[in-house]
Amino acid sequence: MQINGIAALVTGGASGLGGATARALAEAGATVFALDLPAAIEQAPAVEGITYVAADVTDADQVAAAVATATSAGVPLRVAVNCAGIGPAARILSRTGRHDLGLYRKIVEINLIGTFTVLTLAAEAMAATEPDEHGQRGVVVNTASIAAYEGQIGQAAYASSKSGIVGLTLPAARDLASSGIRVMTIAPGIMDTPMLAKVSEEVRATLAEGVTFPKRLGGPEEFARLAIAIIEHDYLNGEVIRMDGALRMSPR
Repeated sequence: MQINGIAALVTGGASGLGGATARALAEAGATVFALDLPAAIEQAPAVEGITYVAADVTDADQVAAAVATATSAGVPLRVAVNCAGIGPAARILSRTGRHDLGLYRKIVEINLIGTFTVLTLAAEAMAATEPDEHGQRGVVVNTASIAAYEGQIGQAAYASSKSGIVGLTLPAARDLASSGIRVMTIAPGIMDTPMLAKVSEEVRATLAEGVTFPKRLGGPEEFARLAIAIIEHDYLNGEVIRMDGALRMSPR
């Protein structure tokens, strides 16, 4: 898939993994539409080639409007990268009581249902475009987590939502093959994103020490490079790629 001269949609595109991916796509020549919440967009840097679009991935109407904006760019929408997500921790049972059921629902709605909503609406728009010379119309890259495989104590909701994305990957790729659309997923390990910005250097060092090699946190730019490689590599489809420095998470 050629990136130059296409439109791309990136959720969570104002910062973190999404922000780095939006910038990498813009640098590669794509017209990028970065979806995020208004508060996040207010803090986002102005970047040539990126248009920020206020949208909540749990609101199908807002996502549909954002996709419509991307399809009106004058170039075909070929790429969607789902990076929007949250990761609050809570035990199923703790000293303070049971897991908040509304919180569980919220995490699944944002991480899993939000991903499916964007995938579906973006794929619908991609399917309406003319295919390239190889019969391709687009590629969707979703974001899971290694917690999908080794969820830790307090990650029942987060791991559930990310496991759903892992399970979605292959059937989505099979469903969309007839439309010339590939579906891939990246499962990052411990990433140096705004979610970790508030923890101490001591905690960050402890997290890094747990990584097999290299013993450091992953960078958003590394996620972006992998997303670009997936988009450009036409034979990658229906698979989940762990990007974690061979980390296998312990129970806590």
